[in-house]
Amino acid sequence: MMFKRIAAACALVAAAAGAQAIVVTNNTDATALANAIAGSGVTITNATLTSNTAAPSGTFTGGANSVGFESGIALTTGTTGCIPGPNNQGSCTGAGNITTLAFDFTTTTGEVFFNYVFGSEEYTQYAPSGFNDRFDLLLNGVNIAQLPNGLGVVEINNVNCLTNSQFYRNNRDGEANQPPGCVNQNLDIQLDGLTVVLKATGLLQAGTNHFEFRIRDIGDSNLDSVVFIQAGSFGGTDPNNPAPEPASLALAGLGLAALAASRRRRA
Repeated sequence: MMFKRIAAACALVAAAAGAQAIVVTNNTDATALANAIAGSGVTITNATLTSNTAAPSGTFTGGANSVGFESGIALTTGTTGCIPGPNNQGSCTGAGNITTLAFDFTTTTGEVFFNYVFGSEEYTQYAPSGFNDRFDLLLNGVNIAQLPNGLGVVEINNVNCLTNSQFYRNNRDGEANQPPGCVNQNLDIQLDGLTVVLKATGLLQAGTNHFEFRIRDIGDSNLDSVVFIQAGSFGGTDPNNPAPEPASLALAGLGLAALAASRRRRA
């Protein structure tokens, strides 16, 4: 009986965790935002935030079921108020049309990696169209916001229900340009569509490098777009395939040594 009660309690806790909604805290401190995404092997300096809107950025938690990772920072063309769910507005828009977070950085590995998600209120009715909101991930001036396998840049016209749909998650029904089979995933977030979690990677020049996250409205300043960057993932090692910690390597070495010794004793 006690075991059943414990199991039931664990199930309730898991269900509550699974239902957690995204919470965004406004923050326009460029250094704090940059440090929130900094991972292992990277040092960030000279961070600046540029925008023409009052609430363009912040940190978030509870994003596992909607964004695709639990926490990080968000940069938007309008207002962070157009991020939290449910998706109960047809066209959420804040003032402004561009936000940029830039900084210098160094790493110990010669590479940089991080995870991100792009989302927008432009989906799907303006996909494709001239309102092709996009964001650039500029590493020393080169845009590394690219889909895998050379499928092009990450923007509304190139990632949607019709084009490169394997990287797209729909979050609304009944929109124009929504073909049959483009199922509403009912994500608890205001945005009408998002990409899956994507990984950016780039090779670095010697010494200090410059990075710029830039998200902007195209065609007009209506309907917000957002980029999410995973906390602690901007670093010199792949966040999806991190190198083993030294302690882990030591334990693995001891295990192999013990196995070898055991085999010698049996022999």
